[in-house]
Amino acid sequence: MRRRTGRLRTATAAAVFALSAGLLAPLPQAAASADTAAPTATAADGDLCKGQCADILPPGQNGNATLADILAHKVFGTRPGHSSDQLSRYDSLVGAYGSLTDAKLNDFFNDSSFGVPDGQVESVTTPRPDVTITRDKKTGVPHIKGSTRYGTEFGAGFAAGQDRLWMMDLFRHIGRGELTPFAGGALANQGLEQQFWPSAPYTEADYQAQIERIRTTEGARGEQAMADAQAYVDGINTYRVQSKNGRYFPGEYVLTGHIDSITNVGEIQPFTLSDLIAIASVVGGQFGGGGGGEVQAALSLLAAQQKYGLVEGTKVWESFRQREDPEAVLTLHDGSSFPFANKPANPRGTALPDAATVVPEQLVYDRTGSAGSNTKSPLRAPAMLEPAQGMFDDGVIEPGSIGGRRGMSNALLVSGKSTASGHPIAVFGPQTGYFAPQLMMLQELQGPGISARGVSFAGVGMYVQMGRGQDYAWSATSSAQDITDTYAVELCQDDVHYLYRGVCTPMEKLEKRNAWKPTVADSTAAGSYRMQVWRTNYGIVTHRAKIGGKPVAYTSLRTTYRHEADSIIGFQMLNDPSFVTDAASFQQAAHNVDYAFNWFYADSRTAAYFNSGMNPARSPDTDPALPITAERQYEWQGFDPANNTAGYTSFAQHPQSIGQDYYISWNNRQAKGYATAGFGFGAVHRGDLLNSRVAKLVAGGGVTRASLTRAMEEAAVTDLRGEQLLPELLAVLRSGPVTDPQLNTAIQQLESWRAAGSPRRETSPGSHNYTHPDAVRLMDAWWPLLIEAEFRPGLGDDLYRALAGNLPVDESPAASHGPTGGHSGSAFQNGWWAFADKDLRQVLGQPVQGPLAKTYCGNGDLAACRDALLTALKRATAEPATEVYPADGSCRAGEQWCADSIIQRALGGITHPPISWQNRPTYQQVVEFPSHR
Repeated sequence: MRRRTGRLRTATAAAVFALSAGLLAPLPQAAASADTAAPTATAADGDLCKGQCADILPPGQNGNATLADILAHKVFGTRPGHSSDQLSRYDSLVGAYGSLTDAKLNDFFNDSSFGVPDGQVESVTTPRPDVTITRDKKTGVPHIKGSTRYGTEFGAGFAAGQDRLWMMDLFRHIGRGELTPFAGGALANQGLEQQFWPSAPYTEADYQAQIERIRTTEGARGEQAMADAQAYVDGINTYRVQSKNGRYFPGEYVLTGHIDSITNVGEIQPFTLSDLIAIASVVGGQFGGGGGGEVQAALSLLAAQQKYGLVEGTKVWESFRQREDPEAVLTLHDGSSFPFANKPANPRGTALPDAATVVPEQLVYDRTGSAGSNTKSPLRAPAMLEPAQGMFDDGVIEPGSIGGRRGMSNALLVSGKSTASGHPIAVFGPQTGYFAPQLMMLQELQGPGISARGVSFAGVGMYVQMGRGQDYAWSATSSAQDITDTYAVELCQDDVHYLYRGVCTPMEKLEKRNAWKPTVADSTAAGSYRMQVWRTNYGIVTHRAKIGGKPVAYTSLRTTYRHEADSIIGFQMLNDPSFVTDAASFQQAAHNVDYAFNWFYADSRTAAYFNSGMNPARSPDTDPALPITAERQYEWQGFDPANNTAGYTSFAQHPQSIGQDYYISWNNRQAKGYATAGFGFGAVHRGDLLNSRVAKLVAGGGVTRASLTRAMEEAAVTDLRGEQLLPELLAVLRSGPVTDPQLNTAIQQLESWRAAGSPRRETSPGSHNYTHPDAVRLMDAWWPLLIEAEFRPGLGDDLYRALAGNLPVDESPAASHGPTGGHSGSAFQNGWWAFADKDLRQVLGQPVQGPLAKTYCGNGDLAACRDALLTALKRATAEPATEVYPADGSCRAGEQWCADSIIQRALGGITHPPISWQNRPTYQQVVEFPSHR
């Protein structure tokens, strides 16, 4: 977390006053260099939602801050207009959802009707004669209306520059593996570029090839997409030049040494189409990937076989892998089946490594100076810049904020037969973390062939990616099905040659040389290093090992590699009102999105679902959960490495549905037969929090927008462990008398919490005290201890550690060690809840479908299991709150509410106060269309 700013000298404050008064203020009328007209209202273009569509995206629309804005924020706590005006409404739903009605929804959401009502126009900008950008007074969202296609897309790029210029620059440099030269050498920046670049290490020729492929192989839509992208880039660059010349560009450019604060000398580098591919690779890799991790899976399988023998060890491992758990919550609960990525009856080509031979591939070479360290060498900053000195010392993006694929986002949809109005209702949105500004930005686009309002990831916002059209709305959740495989390539000649279809073939070396020096924002000492990866026809080398004594390299190959921007066609279709006219045409549009997502749709007549992704048509003999031998017979069907193309599963083979009674998704399994790409999709999943509540609503009928929103929010403040696991844990503990008074009190506290619904919620808004603080603290302390006590004795140290490498034990809101880091909102996606659930039910003698191969707690003996859990609980009761909730850069030790709280992670110079924890989409829509075209 960011360090708290100390008291500033009076001279510094005076300098800020001087700066704000005009030292680097915009030149007269600079902000109006794109003609600004008198505010007038805009028309509602074909809007059929009639005020029943709403959305929210905290903290606020405005993500740009001038140097004066940043310094004033550091000294006086002020923030630029519209940078924080959606945060309190988003936060306040936690304390008010219980009494929510349809009439009150817009107290917590924005009215997402098309256009801007009379009297609500804040500004109208005309960057070209063929487009206007109208912003409303309440939120500052840009409503972009073009008379030409080029003008519409140009306006989208111009508005993106206005709202996200610095952030877009950050992400193009992350995608290109060039963050440290751009933003500073902080250790976190080094780590971030080392995470992302190896998964998409493209040359400029690679970027151009992707652009040309879309333009030349996707027909008229491909040509239009690239023309739209170029217009979008032109709009960004026009704003880039105007803001630089007018001195109202983001102040981070000064603080990171790109522009001189006095002379204005320096440059914001022009954006190009290839930059959009770089940004898309970050976004797609973060939220739309699936599969991978097969080397770690192989290591845990070997550990199981080492402990139990080949046959029994494999059986034990498969029971933890839970590829198709019959008790898992499914999005499609109508019995339909969509077989994909299943284990063959007799797998062939599996490439398990020899024991103790796996070594991760080295990435970083030739370190100098501060490379690999956190050595600081602060500059002597001018007095006026002192308030911002060192603001990026811990990284321009805090450690753990992004990096590594993770499942996020949720959706709740109910068909019209169960709603009060007879029309479908949807409450859905992507859960993309919390940043300032957000990774996404709101916009409305109205132009030839485009009519939509919603969010787009900044830098690739040619089209709305999730939002609403004239009479329909759509959203997505990460689906993470298996579109990435690991191959074992046999080496020949030396370590950088491999056998490809019988021919000894050289690997291609790709390099990135980065160097940095201290700036005002990042005082990390000067340093440099070289990143290097080896590319093969089977993907990027990730590990080295031996198989049968012969040296091999493990490579990672995903279907979307070299296809980072192909999904532009699907998004173009989703924005086109002439294409999306009903649920079936929506599914066709979603099918053109190549990344792995669950897509949801609602109009006035029906709700629908489709799972997208470039699902490879694999050899029927291979097991995709484990590494595969790199031989032609085990390749993807029709595989051509030149452009990384292959045969893919057909439209009909993707999970899909129209008109199911209700749909829920919280990154859970999609359907029967659709095997999971990793661990953690068992009998207890956070999707259960939604499924139980929505099923109950549907059974009662008369569902409204407010009641479905209440169900979402109740799940958002509920502890999954308390709701799903605590009943079984208590049954074990109460299976005999508890004579220890301290333990009995602890159990009573847990029972009281469970009876109240296992909430993690304040006693009243702003109290910063939970309703059951002791029980919550006990569960947070007990959970990792009880899992270890339950499983480690039976599994043994090696297998326990290996399985924990496949799936973390815990991801509570306060588990800052989890995959999403602390203060990130998203929780309970990854953990051993399903393992514990099955094991405890086995101990209790309850029915279990798809049981674990062995019973672990107490070796299957109820009394021994009870003793183990009580011993762990005793340890938890002795753990003080200061240890359960250690101090970080934002919270003092022992501050329970603060440890859970959501913090908008600053990507620039503006920060925001923490808000109450809620496990909820970052951008969220509530929609109910009353009519259709």
